[in-house]
Amino acid sequence: MTGDRRPAALPAAHHQDHHADVSGGWLRAATFGAMDGLVTNIALIAGVGGGGVSDRTLVLTGVAGLVAGAISMGLGEFTSVQAQNEQIAAEVARERRELQRHPEAEAEELARIWIARGLPAEAAHQMATVLKEHPEEALRVHVREEMGVDAEDHPSPWTAAISSFLCFCVGALVPLLPYLVGFPSLPLALGVGGIGLFAAGAVVARFTRRPWWRSGLRQLALGGAAAAATYGIGVLIGVDAVS
Repeated sequence: MTGDRRPAALPAAHHQDHHADVSGGWLRAATFGAMDGLVTNIALIAGVGGGGVSDRTLVLTGVAGLVAGAISMGLGEFTSVQAQNEQIAAEVARERRELQRHPEAEAEELARIWIARGLPAEAAHQMATVLKEHPEEALRVHVREEMGVDAEDHPSPWTAAISSFLCFCVGALVPLLPYLVGFPSLPLALGVGGIGLFAAGAVVARFTRRPWWRSGLRQLALGGAAAAATYGIGVLIGVDAVS
């Protein structure tokens, strides 16, 4: 018997979509760290520069802002993520106790959730009853359906803290670069910072799948507004007014 014996193409069901990892916690922390570092130090430099301070004082202010801001961002991210994980752990423990004490009521609650989402009542009750015989899987499904979180996969507070700290340092360093390499010019520093803002916004668009130019312009506009506000305050107050 002759014929084409090439393997048939895989059905559509075997196609796997590849999605970006959004569960680790590092992207949000890194994004906020870099953006905050850029905006904070651009605004800080614009403010003290508008006040007429010396180049040495401006650099000192920028470096101090970099160090203080990076530490603050790192500690803040660690505390925030750790507190969130502890809250989730407490709720998971509570759900585990409820499943042990009232398995029938919890199965009925899960079935009602599925029915409200459009699953036929008979199928929903059958699935909830079968799931009740597997405590760990039941806990995972109940936590996901009732709280919208994974009972086991939590973001790392250390990952969030380190990402935020390092990215804040990088972002805050950008507007200081002209001064550090021997070109002490406030307009140049703000221009370099503006390029950094646009680039950071464009990079974020790679993960959010939004137009890169729109994301870049949005971040540039927000950072520019902050710099304009602090520069205006610096000009109004000035070094002479506080000396």
